[in-house]
Amino acid sequence: MSKTELMLSLWEEGRTRLTKLLSDITPADLSRRLHPQSNSLGWLLRHIGEVEHLFAKNVFGEPIEVRASTIGPMAKDLGRFTDLDALIAYLDEAHGVLRSAFEKQNEADWETYIETKEFGRKTKAEALARITTHTAWHSGQIILILKYGA
Repeated sequence: MSKTELMLSLWEEGRTRLTKLLSDITPADLSRRLHPQSNSLGWLLRHIGEVEHLFAKNVFGEPIEVRASTIGPMAKDLGRFTDLDALIAYLDEAHGVLRSAFEKQNEADWETYIETKEFGRKTKAEALARITTHTAWHSGQIILILKYGA
């Protein structure tokens, strides 16, 4: 197994924390929250997709445009993310873009340093942990919303 295949396999396995939840989510769940001031389940799904797109762009240099509405100090959950089919399509697109970026890497690329304002200077291999844990973190929040949210 090549390093790229290994990295892709690790990321895909980590992302199952999200993908295994998607079939359990209903349109009615998208507005649910753990707390009145916390983000909704729909907002979290959109956020995961936006961060995956940004990761493909900022870490791997993919020539994509990202319109982020769930990132930064002004990002507020205004209850806009209520179309389950659109959210799943966006997550599928993010998966494809990031997977394609992974597949373009050669063995040496994984040791190349990148620098972002979000997590500083890391090799691409080290950065992989950031996107994997980010998705898993928010997937855990989604699980809690499905179990306890209103």
